[in-house]
Amino acid sequence: MATKKPIQKKATTGKSKPVSKKSNRNLVQKIKWFFIKAALWFFGVSIASVVIFKYVPVFFTPLMVIRVIENKMADKEVYFDHNWEPIEKISKNLQKAVIASEDGTFLYHNGFDFKALQKAYKSNERGRRIRGGSTISQQTAKNVFLWQGKSYFRKGLEAYFTVLIELIWGKERIMEVYLNSIEMGDGVYGAYAATEYWYRRDASSLTPIQAAGIAAILPNPRKFKATGSSSYIVRRKERIVREMRAVGKINYDGK
Repeated sequence: MATKKPIQKKATTGKSKPVSKKSNRNLVQKIKWFFIKAALWFFGVSIASVVIFKYVPVFFTPLMVIRVIENKMADKEVYFDHNWEPIEKISKNLQKAVIASEDGTFLYHNGFDFKALQKAYKSNERGRRIRGGSTISQQTAKNVFLWQGKSYFRKGLEAYFTVLIELIWGKERIMEVYLNSIEMGDGVYGAYAATEYWYRRDASSLTPIQAAGIAAILPNPRKFKATGSSSYIVRRKERIVREMRAVGKINYDGK
């Protein structure tokens, strides 16, 4: 009688089954949809924020928070002064002074001064003192919505928010937010706090030379002083006062 040979089972290898093409496609689709949803959320939130701040005062900015943290970590005294002031109560002299010192074509450009950017690029390329070339619109976008830094990613976001505020806010609102949010001293933010801190007077009553004094320190308001100034700041004040005359009457409507 013939005996049956036992059936030998194939030895299993330790190799796992290859991932199917379908699984790869599903993973790619999930990643794709994640980025699409993230982009939609970003555009929605950013546009909504710009619309809200067209009407609501900006009571604090990322820079204000960063400065407080920096001072606390360095065991320095934390001084913070900021009050919102409507543009109708901010001296025209200060409005002219920041245009003269920071952005001479503010009333005419659409957010970017490409000639100034080109000059800044050439100056920096030659190894001279770093120049920014940023407009008041760009500075406002950075102050309100972003952080300090020089990365291309942050610059790209700055350009995006600059376009939004130019389209949604308009020039007068940009100037109002700018004059209420920029650093005008160590822990001093906005025109109201700055005029009180430097001159002990109301923001609406600044003389041309006093307005020029505040505008002159904007490149580095924690280092320079609007009163009891260095010879460098005194020269800047005098130049700004001269250029304020060239600004003429401010017309935010462009008419």
